[in-house]
Amino acid sequence: MGLLDKLSGWLGLRKKEVNVLCLGLDNSGKTTIINQLKPSNHSNHLGPLSPDWKHVSQTPAQEIVPTIGFNIEKFKSSSLSFTVFDMSGQSRYRNLWEHYYKESHAIIFVIDSGDKLRMVVAKEELDTLLNHEDIRSKKLPVLFFANKMDLRDAVSSVKVSQMLSLENIKDKPWNICASNAIKGEGLQEGLDWLQDHIKTMSL
Repeated sequence: MGLLDKLSGWLGLRKKEVNVLCLGLDNSGKTTIINQLKPSNHSNHLGPLSPDWKHVSQTPAQEIVPTIGFNIEKFKSSSLSFTVFDMSGQSRYRNLWEHYYKESHAIIFVIDSGDKLRMVVAKEELDTLLNHEDIRSKKLPVLFFANKMDLRDAVSSVKVSQMLSLENIKDKPWNICASNAIKGEGLQEGLDWLQDHIKTMSL
């Protein structure tokens, strides 16, 4: 049973679709997490195996211009919609993903806990995200997954929180969970927290 079954079942009682952005640097584990979250009646692979998935390359050029190194995945389950993309750290791609901010209701930000060298880049992207005009004014919940905790060089979720200065986020509810996406560890805890906070939002 997919981890999203309970959440999407509850959300199905609501009239409005909930848009969740799943963001992070490339290779942080977003694809693996989304595969774990998908309901049991969907394929275990990202891509065009299901009509619920849509890639940038399959979208008419006038809507989204495909860019080398930039790709968007969309996944829908009942009243829950996921938009997943890499925050490449290259500003020339930023205008391609920023227009998704306006319709977002929650954010999942995935960090590679074993990649200490790029933690600075992740922090820069997170700061840019939170300071964007379409995000800054919202009280939307932000769930952080300190992922790849199985790696020998992984730092703790507490250390990740310190490196990203999460204590400075004062105007939004946020939570950080240690996770090992390959085994699915830590994901349910994060989703339960996200569900509780989505419930309190007036959508």
